[in-house]
Amino acid sequence: TIYIYHLQKLNMVLGINTIVNFILRKKKLRTRVLGVIPARYASTRFPGKPLVMIAGKPMIQRTWEQAMKCKLCDKVVIATDDERIKNTCEAFGATVVMTAFEIPNGTERCNAAQLQLPEKYDIVVNIQGDEPLIEPEIVDSVVEALQKSPDAVYSTACTTLAHSEVEILGRVKCITDKDGYAIYFSRGMIPHNKKGKVNEKVEYKLHLGLQCYDAEFLKVYGSLPSTPLQLEEDLEQLKCLENGYKIKVIMVDHCAHGVDNPEDVPSVERIIKENPHLYS
Repeated sequence: TIYIYHLQKLNMVLGINTIVNFILRKKKLRTRVLGVIPARYASTRFPGKPLVMIAGKPMIQRTWEQAMKCKLCDKVVIATDDERIKNTCEAFGATVVMTAFEIPNGTERCNAAQLQLPEKYDIVVNIQGDEPLIEPEIVDSVVEALQKSPDAVYSTACTTLAHSEVEILGRVKCITDKDGYAIYFSRGMIPHNKKGKVNEKVEYKLHLGLQCYDAEFLKVYGSLPSTPLQLEEDLEQLKCLENGYKIKVIMVDHCAHGVDNPEDVPSVERIIKENPHLYS
């Protein structure tokens, strides 16, 4: 069964108590939800990105305000390794968890944050700090998708990708099976074809920077060694697929991209100005 399958994987890195807890949690709906916004100052492409001002507020504040509107998150914290970010976030009222500078990615920073909290959670949502326009309804939908998919340890969201952007390597694409479980993620064009050209008749799926994990699986993730496809594509989620874990994918309507570089700020500010009732 699926529980025996997960048991074998957990047995490689965890003790018997954690394994038993994992199995028991799988038999009930995962209800306690923690939202984590990872925020690093030392970005290679955009240093200090979380603190860039967007329409009068630091970007990290705008992301946090959107996350706080989620109905299914019992708690939202910001996980950072920088005192400047910590001080800014605490000034606008956020709960901040300090994590180590050496943590290699947002997924493991989320785990470091949950381990420091006294409360125990069933689900941890990784809400990208550079998504100031993220809709709380999408976060709730991704959480609900994992709650309704007991055979999955991870859920995420995709939206339709414009054909003009399919060949952009910064746009991560996804393909799924008929039941909505991920088959593969890639920076290249997937599905591909014999002509090697974008097919205007195909709906390409853009992977959004929103990831939702079973809290116990998140503790396992960092102990799993890096995998060949993960390293080749530089995509964390491929490590899950290469180890045989299931990822549930839902389609949502989301047209705004995150802030990858300074040039993205004006377009985000324009959207906020045009929709003040959504981003107050």
